[in-house]
Amino acid sequence: MQPRNMSMSGVVDLAAVKAAGEAKQKAEQARAEAARTGATPAAGTPLVINVDEAGFQQDVLQRSTEVPVVLDFWAEWCEPCKQLGPLLERLAGEYAGKFVLAKVDVDANQMLFQQFGVQGIPAVFAVVAGQPIPLFQGAAPEAQIRQVLDQLIQAAEQQFGIVGAPVGPQDADAPAPAEVPAGPYDAALAAAGAALDAGDLGGAVQAYKNVLSDDPANPEAKLGLAQAELLRRVQDLVPADVRKAAAEDPADVQAQIRAADLDLVGGHVEDAFGRLVDTVKRSAGDDRETARVRLLELFEVIGGDDPRVVSARTALARVLF
Repeated sequence: MQPRNMSMSGVVDLAAVKAAGEAKQKAEQARAEAARTGATPAAGTPLVINVDEAGFQQDVLQRSTEVPVVLDFWAEWCEPCKQLGPLLERLAGEYAGKFVLAKVDVDANQMLFQQFGVQGIPAVFAVVAGQPIPLFQGAAPEAQIRQVLDQLIQAAEQQFGIVGAPVGPQDADAPAPAEVPAGPYDAALAAAGAALDAGDLGGAVQAYKNVLSDDPANPEAKLGLAQAELLRRVQDLVPADVRKAAAEDPADVQAQIRAADLDLVGGHVEDAFGRLVDTVKRSAGDDRETARVRLLELFEVIGGDDPRVVSARTALARVLF
């Protein structure tokens, strides 16, 4: 059995995550200030983009692991497209980063037109975690489009943990966002980290939860809590018994979940993710949901930007849709 004070340092770097989180927070503050003053949002965060076949991999497939991408198939000669296009662009602004609108000119991108099996235009699809999802065809009413978008955003968050970052315009009269004090939780996070290293997993869990109660988006606390809860789950497991049970009965969801936890603690990240994706694929009902939720929890341990998480999200999408 692993020692109680086992380290997760081989899996993820807390200091790096903290620095990345602080950088992201500063960037979001800058975007909010730019929106408040009417400045153009920073490059790299457009809400509406034009997509072609050459850039589809990066602009749509890769981006869809971070935010839902809505595809608008249109053409210059299409009169209904001229009604739907501006409406979708306006909604992209109103939804303020919860999805990205990607416009595809079918005349210039016949291969994409064929690959998506478009029967007529305008046609609207979504891509989430690399997987295409048909939404609707024709110039649908605004109320119906809003309903479809709301369902898409909810599904992306609940099924894959994909939530778009707010980047859109705010009320010009709204006050500037308050400055966040530098390192307000450093002492609490240091104490939580010390408890984690010392094997006081219950104390570490509570300490991280205390930080998150005041700052729910704190990246270091979220990561630390995910680690502490993982270590607490495996601390009393006998690895040989767990792996034997998982090997003997692939349909035993709880056995597969315990084995995946051990995989991750041992640094076998791809094995852990692959095991749970396979479990989701062959299970149903509550068992399937339990496996899916645990997989999302393990994503939190590694971090959403890690390529292994991106790949696993795509694999999860394939088995869910």
